[in-house]
Amino acid sequence: HDIADWLGIGIVGLFNFKPSVRPVPMTAHIQGYPEKHFVPRMAQMNKPCFHAIKNHAVKPDGVKPTLIFVSSRRQTRLTALDIVSFMSADPDEDPRQFCRLEPHELEYAQRRVTDASLRETLAYGIGIHHAGLPERDRKVAEELFVEAKIMVLISTSTLAWGVNFPAHLVIIKGTEYYDGQLKRYVDFPITDVLQMMGRAGRPQFDTEARAVIMVHEPKKNFYRRFIYEPFPVESSLHEQLTDHLNAEIVARTIKTREEAIDYVTWTYFFRRLTANPAYYDQQAALLEQPDFNKQRDMLANYIERLMNKCLDELIRSGCIELKEGVATQPGQIPSACLDATKLGRVASLYYLGHRSVAQFQRTLSREGLGFVELMRVLCECPEYDELPVRHNEDKLNAEFAEHCPLEVDLAIQAYDSPHTKAFLLLQAHMWGLALPINDYKTDLKSVLDRSIPLIQAMVDISAEEAQLRSTLNLIILLQCLHQSTHPWRSSLACLPHFNDKTLRTLQNMGIECLPELIERQKTLQRDLQKLHLPNAEVYKEVLQLLQGMPRLRIRIELRILEPEDPNKPPPEENGDGAEGGKEKRRKGKLVTEPYKVPPDCELELAVVMQYENTPMKFVHAPRFPKKKTFSWWCILGDTEVDELVSIKKAILPTRQRTERRVNFQFCSPADEVGETFTLSVLVMSDSWFGLDQQLDLSITTVDKDSA
Repeated sequence: HDIADWLGIGIVGLFNFKPSVRPVPMTAHIQGYPEKHFVPRMAQMNKPCFHAIKNHAVKPDGVKPTLIFVSSRRQTRLTALDIVSFMSADPDEDPRQFCRLEPHELEYAQRRVTDASLRETLAYGIGIHHAGLPERDRKVAEELFVEAKIMVLISTSTLAWGVNFPAHLVIIKGTEYYDGQLKRYVDFPITDVLQMMGRAGRPQFDTEARAVIMVHEPKKNFYRRFIYEPFPVESSLHEQLTDHLNAEIVARTIKTREEAIDYVTWTYFFRRLTANPAYYDQQAALLEQPDFNKQRDMLANYIERLMNKCLDELIRSGCIELKEGVATQPGQIPSACLDATKLGRVASLYYLGHRSVAQFQRTLSREGLGFVELMRVLCECPEYDELPVRHNEDKLNAEFAEHCPLEVDLAIQAYDSPHTKAFLLLQAHMWGLALPINDYKTDLKSVLDRSIPLIQAMVDISAEEAQLRSTLNLIILLQCLHQSTHPWRSSLACLPHFNDKTLRTLQNMGIECLPELIERQKTLQRDLQKLHLPNAEVYKEVLQLLQGMPRLRIRIELRILEPEDPNKPPPEENGDGAEGGKEKRRKGKLVTEPYKVPPDCELELAVVMQYENTPMKFVHAPRFPKKKTFSWWCILGDTEVDELVSIKKAILPTRQRTERRVNFQFCSPADEVGETFTLSVLVMSDSWFGLDQQLDLSITTVDKDSA
């Protein structure tokens, strides 16, 4: 009712169904197991799992399909192998009673899968399903179970949410899983248990369904009560409120502290707080039957404390700042305005937590961070706190670290840390190392998905700190993650089917890097023939890739801007009038080489970019998990003093050879006439490795008449 009231849904639109009105009535059985430790308790449940299948799924008309949900990927394999051993050990049991595959069908299915455990258990009519399996293996297990070729499927809880595979019998083998961050076993969310139970019953085939829930003995009464009595849905907004407030302050939805409190009162969290204050506030749990006034004061005090805590965290993180407010009514005390900083806008733009951007700013304020240092900064980010470190993966990480080129700093992180695991996974991706187990492939995908917005945020923060070298290394890191390479490898190695022998042949031809090969368009086909590629298909693939890579041409134009007229009114913001909504380009005098300008004058540097060819739409990144379009960063900086002047991003249309101008405005030094300073224009891709360009321009200050 609380959710319906909060959403504004009246009685007409609210429906609440009892379990008895399910399309297929379900009977739930709860079994308790006293073993204290998790792994022995899981092993203790395997034989009861087999008996539950025999008692509830084996019918006179045949075996009914059974889903077994377990807590980890490892448990899928152990449970399946134990059930196989129970069937094989009993002479009265038919080892193939769960298998409906003909011999030729079984042979074909086993050829299609790569996982050894799945290949073995399919012969007994038992499938394994979890995110660590290759996609093809999962598809095979799903198809065989849906087609009733195998009658038992053992899966992790993710299958309950991902696809709709109903079964006659559902067994939930344990209601706990290992939390790598907390380093202990924690309970499944109640919603997950409900979702798993909901898989029981096939409306078109069954008249009844069974669910068997195997739990730790002390929790048996809790789950019995939970199944038969509805639990309220509580809010978790209070745990994430700080970042929500930052996003609303950036959007200017919240401008003052009072508006922040008003914002909270409109949330579902506030409704549940008034209904169940003890769940959110420990102090409320100590009060015995408070009257209405005391409870109201207590809630106001809690909201006050919560708001102070959240806003203080944002201020300490540098995401917001307090500014002097303005009284809206006569005699009213002005309320301080909450104003978002650039750091807060970065957090909101890239969906990052305030702790992450604050940590980035503290680290990136240091000068001249190298590639490896920035990799460590990225992996230490709080965003990776949730990366799963499963049981015994600390030992795997320690063994895997011996094969990685970059050492783990054990003074900061241990092998059971998610940040250490992220560091090892990124090394494996960039250096092309084999991962120790299939689970790490799924983990690597999640690390790569998150790394892109993280690095883009780091680029923005580093640019704000005017750190040129750090910014360039961050962009190179982004390129390396897309291309699965590292800065110490030739850019030619990013091409498919190119090995060390191919690279040596190219060096003998005088080709040291990727741009040198791309620019040889007239002799490209003849050059590739000298490489003796394996076959015609490979030759065609490499040729099409090289012809589709962007060949970017850039030139620069320098202008001395005329001073602005202080009496001229600015364009109207609302778009009215002749100049409304327009940013009119200021007039200026074009300067040609050698660049000579007066001291202390405003300059505009235009970087004009244009493709010479028609490049491909998506970047070639076969080992990156997602397709991606590409763009370019234009950077103006002083390499001698490692200072970044300005940075802008540009996207060029790939189907049209139109020019794209990026303008930078800056002032010449106010020093004596005759001073010379050098600026560098760097154009860097966000995805291609080795296609960056740099132009240096030397500017001399002369007196106004000579300019």
